[in-house]
Amino acid sequence: MKKNGNQALLPAGLQDLLMPAAAHEAEVVRRLIDCFSSEGYDRIKPPLLEFENALLSGAGETLSDQIFRLMDPSSHRMMGVRADITPQIARIAASRLQNAPRPLRLCYGGDVLQVTGSQLRPERQFTQVGGELIGVTEDAADAEVILAAVSALENVGVKDLSVDINLPTLVPAIAHELGIDKDAALELRVALDRKDAAEVEKLAGENAGYFLKLLNAAGTAQEVLDYAKNLDFSGTASREFERLVTVVNLVSKAAPDLTVTLDLVEHRGFEYHTGTSFIFFAKGVRGELGRGGRYDSVSVDNVTEPATGFTLFMDTVLRALPKPKVARRIFLPFGTRREEGTALRAQGWVTIAGLEQAENDRAEALRLSCSHLLEDDHIHELGNN
Repeated sequence: MKKNGNQALLPAGLQDLLMPAAAHEAEVVRRLIDCFSSEGYDRIKPPLLEFENALLSGAGETLSDQIFRLMDPSSHRMMGVRADITPQIARIAASRLQNAPRPLRLCYGGDVLQVTGSQLRPERQFTQVGGELIGVTEDAADAEVILAAVSALENVGVKDLSVDINLPTLVPAIAHELGIDKDAALELRVALDRKDAAEVEKLAGENAGYFLKLLNAAGTAQEVLDYAKNLDFSGTASREFERLVTVVNLVSKAAPDLTVTLDLVEHRGFEYHTGTSFIFFAKGVRGELGRGGRYDSVSVDNVTEPATGFTLFMDTVLRALPKPKVARRIFLPFGTRREEGTALRAQGWVTIAGLEQAENDRAEALRLSCSHLLEDDHIHELGNN
C-alpha cells in the first residue's frame, strides 16, 4: 500500500505553532486574562463543541456558514465546532448563571475554528480572548469594555493603539425615519459601507444629499462630532447618536492619549450589534486586533439580555508585539544535583539536564541551544563558536 507522500501536510488555514511562538502566545493570553480579572471579569471555559442549535442562537445566527458540523454518535443530534465564543457566553449567562447578580462580567480565552478564512485573516483556527459585560444598558458599560481592552493591550506591549468607534444602528434608524423600505435601506447601507458615492446617490433618490453628507462622517472623533452637528438627526437616530457621543467622551476622558476615530456608516462585521460598536487597530500592523460592541444576548430558550463586550484576535495581537525574548537556557551536565537545578529555575533559568555523560559538555550545551553551561558550580556564558 502506498503511503501518504506528505503526512505532515495540514489543511489550508491551519498551522502548527512551534517554539518559542506557542509559549509566547500562552504567556500573552495569560497576561490579558489577568488584566480582565483584575477589573472583575471572571474567567469561564465553554466547550469546543456544542449542539448546533445552541451555537446558532442569538449572535451566533450570523455564523451559520462558518461552523463545521458533525453528528454526535451518542445523541444523534447535530453538533458544531464553535466559530466564535461570544454566543457560548450568552448561553452560559442565560442558563448556568441566570441567577448570578447583574451586571455579569465574564472573560474567556480559547481557540475557534471557521470554515473559511478571510483575505486579512487566512487562518481558520485562531485564539480569541475577550470579555462580556451582561445585563446593563448604561453607556458607561460600553466605555468600560473599550477601556478594559485598551488597558490589557497596552499592558502586554501593544504600541500606537487606536479604536474606531461605529454606530451600525444609525443608518437603519435614519432610513426608517425617512420612510425608506427595508430592502432599499439594506442596499443603501451596503453602498455606504463600501463608500460608493455613485451608488449611494442612485439608491437614496431625493435623500441623496443627506446620505452623501453622512458618507463623509469618518475621521478623528472630534472632527466627526463637529461635522455631525450639521446632520440634524431626529427620533431614534438622534438618541442613538447621543449615546455614541457619551461613550466617546467617557473613553476620551479616561484615556486622553488614545487615538479615537469614528465612522458613522461602518457596519461590516456588526450585523448583530444593537448599538455602539468598535474595532481596535495598531499602527503598522495588518488586520484588526479585535472588535466588539453592544448586542442582545439571546439564549437557546430566547432569554434576552442587553450586553456589550469585545473579542481580541491573538494572531493579530502577536503581530503587534515585539518578538519574544530568548529564554536563558543553561545546560546541566549529567550528574548535576537536583537541588542545583531547582535553585536555578527559581532564579528564572530554563534548565536542560544531560541524560548521559557527554564527551564535551560545552558542545552538548550548544547543540541543545543553551546559552549557558553549569560547570564546577559556576555559570559560564557560551558563545556561538
